[in-house]
Amino acid sequence: MTEERQHLYFNLIDELLRCPNGQEPEILEAKPELIDSGLVETMLQVATMFAHEGNQDGAQFLFFIARELAKQLGLYPETPNPEVSHKE
Repeated sequence: MTEERQHLYFNLIDELLRCPNGQEPEILEAKPELIDSGLVETMLQVATMFAHEGNQDGAQFLFFIARELAKQLGLYPETPNPEVSHKE
């Protein structure tokens, strides 16, 4: 990953963090060239940093977005939720 690409990822993450709730899909759709495993990895790194700094809301938000992107990219295996699938 180039330094320039990393910078673009950070800018996109910053934009997602600052946008009004619900506009995240539009922001991501505007930058399809950045939607890849590198973005997911960078989001996870930033989310982990946020968690260590006590920014739980920011961390949870980025973990959620990263997981959704990973699913769309086929990087995240779909596994059934055991709490849901075992109800009788």
